[in-house]
Amino acid sequence: MTKRSTTALIAALVAGFLLTSTPYPRADAAEPSPLPGVDLDTVTIPELQARMADGALTSSALTAAYLRRIETVNPRINAVLRTNPDALRQAAASDARHRRGDTRGPLDGIPVLLKDNVNTRDMPTTAGSLALAGRPPREDAALVTRLREAGAVILGKTNLSEWANFRAAKPTSGWSAVGGQTHNPYVLDRNPCGSSAGSAAALAASLAQVAIGTETDGSIVCPAGMNGVVGHKPSLGLVSRAGLVPISAEQDTAGPMARNVTDAALTLAVLSGDAALLGLPDEATRAGGLRGKRVGLWRLPSLGPDVDALMTRTAERLRGAGAEVVEVTPPYQQRLAELEFPALLSEFRRDIDAYLATRDGPRDLAALIEFNRAHPAERTCFAGQELFEQALTAPATTDPAYRAQRAELRTLSRRSVDETMAAHRLDAIAAPTNPPAWTTDCARGDNDVIPSSTPAAVAGYPSLSVPAGFVNELPVGVLLTAGDHQDARLLALGAAVEHRLNAWRAPRYLPSVGPGTP
Repeated sequence: MTKRSTTALIAALVAGFLLTSTPYPRADAAEPSPLPGVDLDTVTIPELQARMADGALTSSALTAAYLRRIETVNPRINAVLRTNPDALRQAAASDARHRRGDTRGPLDGIPVLLKDNVNTRDMPTTAGSLALAGRPPREDAALVTRLREAGAVILGKTNLSEWANFRAAKPTSGWSAVGGQTHNPYVLDRNPCGSSAGSAAALAASLAQVAIGTETDGSIVCPAGMNGVVGHKPSLGLVSRAGLVPISAEQDTAGPMARNVTDAALTLAVLSGDAALLGLPDEATRAGGLRGKRVGLWRLPSLGPDVDALMTRTAERLRGAGAEVVEVTPPYQQRLAELEFPALLSEFRRDIDAYLATRDGPRDLAALIEFNRAHPAERTCFAGQELFEQALTAPATTDPAYRAQRAELRTLSRRSVDETMAAHRLDAIAAPTNPPAWTTDCARGDNDVIPSSTPAAVAGYPSLSVPAGFVNELPVGVLLTAGDHQDARLLALGAAVEHRLNAWRAPRYLPSVGPGTP
């Protein structure tokens, strides 16, 4: 990323956002903003950079404000596992660059939280498991190197569903043996969805400006939708997966999570190293940004009548902004559901063995299974490790049957998106990201059969969840999907959808919403 392209990107985004933004509706906040003139719930990276450029704000003050907010708010939701003792030093270094006029780009001085399956050489990386709770990895993940080079402040690590929800047949999202249970900030007895649960809940509670999540299928977008924030799953390969605790190299990716699409786009520009590709056009945040766009609505009535009614209202609002919305049903979904899980078992065995060989602790999947059997703390919420055990006996990735499975998956998932978009001349497919959050219950486990993320996840195509509204007090997102490496266009469309729906509101940390609520 060149300094010139980065500077131009910041200038365009600052100008576009400040000219066209409208105030977000607010609910009862957990804490007042600790920074005069800065509302941590609603401020954007362009606004922060503008204030730092004119000397009205420092990264040190911003970082200290987020650290204080973590101290006061995080005990309610248990989203942040640990803060970085080096964060204030990193912020001071950014302040020195700002004073010299030598900033490194849009994330210079911006506090970022990392999901705790992203390697950091100076903090533990556990994937939520006590098996990895010892010595930190030897090297940073490639994306952490990019963030450091961009001047971002690495604020700390977030809790996650242990092993990214790929351990038990009936897991409880947001729980790990290392971190315990993360709670949904909107209604505290409700689930945050997995597996980037801590990243999403932390953003909803305004504990950082942006966060990094990871996804194999749904683990960025579902937590984003269920916690009322923005989550972007990039095209496969756009962000390096080196240094991530894996499930499958065929589907795994890290991606940005934020409270608005602009911040997600700027973060993706840094993670991918290509600002020119990912700059949002000015029109994305203008009222006319949806005029002439064609969106395919995939309803998914299985998520319930309240969600379906919200999607109807969403379609009406998009039409009111000049978009054409047509109903679609992407093909091949049943076959994708049949093939995906067996393929992931084989890939997990291969990829987790390779990762564990780089870390202190269990050196392969068989040793990891034995570790869990020997440590009762790994079974305090749910005891099962059925997926580990199935992966241990799954066909190798050299097996012809496995290779045929993955080839069919790749073909059908891409056809599912490509054929739907071509047949209806679409700019994107829209679907509900999530149902209203279910009650967290270790004995029952999750209620998370949510098919909207699968086509993009298996195909390696981008998807973006934007807040769409609420069912009672519980957020629901709209998931936008587009073709391969159409990330920039999808983010531009998502910014226009976000501007039109204006659906975000701050959480109120309700203890419950009572019986009878979905």
